[in-house]
Formats: sequence, structure tokens, C-alpha cells
Amino acid sequence: MRPLDPATRDLLANSLCDVGRRAVAMNLSPGASGNLSVRDGATMLMTPSGVGLGELSPARLAALDARSGEPAKQQPGVRPSKEVPLHTALYRRFPEAAAVVHLHSPQAVAYACKQPWSSVSAIPPLTPYLVMRVGRVPLAPYGTPGTDRLAASLDEVPGQFRAVLLAHHGLLAWGTTLDGALDAAVEVEEAARTALLAGPDAQPLPTPEVTALAQQYGTTW
Repeated sequence: MRPLDPATRDLLANSLCDVGRRAVAMNLSPGASGNLSVRDGATMLMTPSGVGLGELSPARLAALDARSGEPAKQQPGVRPSKEVPLHTALYRRFPEAAAVVHLHSPQAVAYACKQPWSSVSAIPPLTPYLVMRVGRVPLAPYGTPGTDRLAASLDEVPGQFRAVLLAHHGLLAWGTTLDGALDAAVEVEEAARTALLAGPDAQPLPTPEVTALAQQYGTTW
């Protein structure tokens, strides 16, 4: 595993801390919940355990192997989030992913506790924007937080996705950049909020419209 050069590490670490602060400012990360990672090649930086996303500092981020989750080097006093297996599972699943955002944002958590809207997506396409910006959002089966079982739940979700709800837990989103991963998480939270406000009688977009939007914007539905 090639270690990150200092300039790259500084850039990624500062970006990760900035995304953490933005997530807190948007009320997407209550308390010390949630975790983030970003990778360059085979090395990823990850947020530490027990530290709120608004309180991150570059020196406290953990450097890990992006596939195995093994520490890249000894870092006294730095303990990565217990969700290392979840992040590494997603990086293995989607080699193009360069950043992962896992949040316990309230509307997404609420939707993760409901029966999924369909076998395709847990959240219905009530507006064009979820389809345009993220695509379908499936529901992964429940697994205890921080366990290999939770990470393995991603294997039970077929096909392509940019974001997934973790049953009774929260959301997971990835991107080719940190900004892209956070944008996907924001869109999922907004779509869940809209669906909860609209209620069970809300009418989703017609299927032909959803298909056309997904094709136009290069998402999966």
C-alpha cells in the first residue's frame, strides 16, 4: 500500500474536516454520530471514533488500507470509527468510489425504519430531483452497527446505487469526490423528508418519466 504523500494527505484531511462541519451545519449528523472517509489509491482517511463531525481535525484522522481496513501506520491515540468494515465493503463494491458518507440524518433514519416503497427503491420518486441527482435508493437489511454483518448487508443489495438506506440505522452515500458524496446524502435526506410530509397517498412520478430522467442524467432506477 502506497502511503499518501504529505501534500495529498493535507488536502484530503482538510476536505474531510470541511465536509464534516458542513454535515453538522445542515443538521445531518446529530451528536457524535456519522462517519466519513476519502481515499487516494489504496489508502483512505477516516474519521475517528467518538468525535462529532463538527469537531474533526486533520491530525486525528485515521489512515487505513481502503480494502482491508488495516492501519496504514501506527497512530497513537487515533481510533477509527467502528464502521471501517462498512466503508471498505463499499470501496470494494464500487472501485470508482473515492469518498463515503455515512449519516444518521433524521428523515433518512425514519425512512430506513419503514417498509421500502418498492423492491427497486426504498424512497419513492415524488419529484425529479432524486432520480436526477442520485437515482434509486434501495434498503439494505439490518445489521448491528460496526459489525461485518452490517458490511455484508451491502452484498444483499443488487445492482448499481449511489446511496442506500441501512435498515433501522441511517444512510450511506458515495461519490467520486467528497462533495459529490455529501450532495447525494443531502438529496436522500430531502427526498425522505418530502415523502414523509406528503404521506402514503402521494403519487410518484410516472414510470416513463422516471426512466427518461435516469437515462438523461446517467443514474440508475
